[in-house]
Amino acid sequence: MEKAAVIERAKDYISKERDAGFRSQVEELLAKADSSDALKELEDRFYRDLEFGTGGLRGVIGGGYNRMNTLVVKSATQGLASYLIKTFPQKAAAQGGLKAVIAFDSRHYSAEFAEAAALIFAANGIKTWLFSSLRPTPELSFAIRQLGCDTGIVVTASHNPPQYNGYKAYWNDGSQVIPPHDTGIIDEVINVKTIKEISKQEAFNRGLLIIIDKEVDEPYQAMVKSKLFRPDLIKEKASEVRIVYTPLHGTGALHVEKVLGDLGLKVITVPEQREGDGNFPTVAFPNPEEAAALDMAIKLGVKEKADVVMATDPDADRFGIAVPGKDGNFALVTGNQMGVLLADYIFLSLKELGKLAKNAAMVNSIVTTGMQKKVAEYYGCECYECLTGFKWIADVMRKWENGEAGGKSYVFGTEESYGYNISTDVRDKDGVSAAALTAEMTLYWRSKGKSLLERLDELYALCGYWQEIGISKYFKGPEGPAIMDGIMEEYRKNPPKTLGGITITKVRDFKNGADGLPPSDVLQFFLEDGTIVSARPSGTEPKIKFYATCCALIGSGSLEAAKAEAARKLDAIKKDIRAVIGD
Repeated sequence: MEKAAVIERAKDYISKERDAGFRSQVEELLAKADSSDALKELEDRFYRDLEFGTGGLRGVIGGGYNRMNTLVVKSATQGLASYLIKTFPQKAAAQGGLKAVIAFDSRHYSAEFAEAAALIFAANGIKTWLFSSLRPTPELSFAIRQLGCDTGIVVTASHNPPQYNGYKAYWNDGSQVIPPHDTGIIDEVINVKTIKEISKQEAFNRGLLIIIDKEVDEPYQAMVKSKLFRPDLIKEKASEVRIVYTPLHGTGALHVEKVLGDLGLKVITVPEQREGDGNFPTVAFPNPEEAAALDMAIKLGVKEKADVVMATDPDADRFGIAVPGKDGNFALVTGNQMGVLLADYIFLSLKELGKLAKNAAMVNSIVTTGMQKKVAEYYGCECYECLTGFKWIADVMRKWENGEAGGKSYVFGTEESYGYNISTDVRDKDGVSAAALTAEMTLYWRSKGKSLLERLDELYALCGYWQEIGISKYFKGPEGPAIMDGIMEEYRKNPPKTLGGITITKVRDFKNGADGLPPSDVLQFFLEDGTIVSARPSGTEPKIKFYATCCALIGSGSLEAAKAEAARKLDAIKKDIRAVIGD
């Protein structure tokens, strides 16, 4: 990008940004624009607008059009408000009108961005409920349905590093927006010319801004507890289980401690990680997918002789656990394994209680382990696949409720990235509900003389040993998107004949949709042994992701031999992928 164009965009931003802190960042860089380092930083902040994608916004916090700041948040919210007014003109004109609810997590500027968005909604005549303090993403989804809102926003960057923040937009059913609304909102955001604004006091005076907390907290907690299968078992056996929990400096403690405490369970929260802190001082990545994020919790688990260690990410939609093995050391349970255990427990419980519908089914994403389908089939049920992202699981949920797509009875949704949903009252992944159900599941298998790991081994004997790997590579800067596009295009033009020495028998390309699923930039390679390798650029970060899932049958052999065979295959596949993307 030419220096003059960068400077012109920087000056335009300065003229519009009302936040003095963000404005001064750009002013200081402009003053040093003759320096190559300052000019490079300016270019990164202004070579493009931070994209309002299909999931909303996510980016590094700072001044500039390619950063998360108040001006970018206001512009995005104005576009969303304009789309709502155009989509529901009669409701917008009626008394009571359009309604929205906003939540935010512990990240830097989350509260400020949430209030800025609320005041833009209010300025557009949209009545807005704003949580008084940090709340988890699943509660935002629940609140939309509870309050009868037309949209919702949660300000969060989920599990990203501290320098990031983001903004997720939701529709009136409590799920993140999908076509045609996502592209309609994006068009409005791109074409924002004037941002309507109103003061906080005027918004209060006109009844367009309402602060909430327990009005939604209490119903949400009651809902979580109502979805458990064996409250009597918990009441009887709760004292036998010790749980160590970490919210990783995020939003989870409020609800996880309250819900599990109400059930009589002893929860020991990692004290250094209990309070919300956008610096995430004790972890490199506040993500339960990262083994290191659970280090402090596992150390406390060893000390307290915990039966299970639990973690939620900063906005408490993701959930992970570690459990003690036979050797006494804690073993991390992957997102795929956790999904298998929860699917098994849900189907088993519904069957034991005589509540398993003939058309009961679960949903998972196309990059999630195939073992979950085997578990569903074991109980005479089905597992449907969808694109990656919980909005697509919610879409299947919505279609089934409307009698479409076979009109199945939804019981569970999951994806490999530590996301689980057990209730149609929430249309997103829910780490709080997953924590409660996992506590009950732990008690149930303990009552049968088994640990979660022992139950998982039993499921391997039934379904074969399944193992998965994920490979990611970041491509930052202006050239990053082009590099990722080039990798995907090369795979499309010249797909490999083998991966890891195993012949590829089928390629499934979702660029224009496939097998009844919508278009997405995803490629899948089906290997002759049943292994599936998927490639997709991330929709929220500058990285390309690869997923591989393979199965080794146990048969007359041992579980250890099956594990060795799966590991050998995946190591060879990983080597081939690394040769393409580097590292």
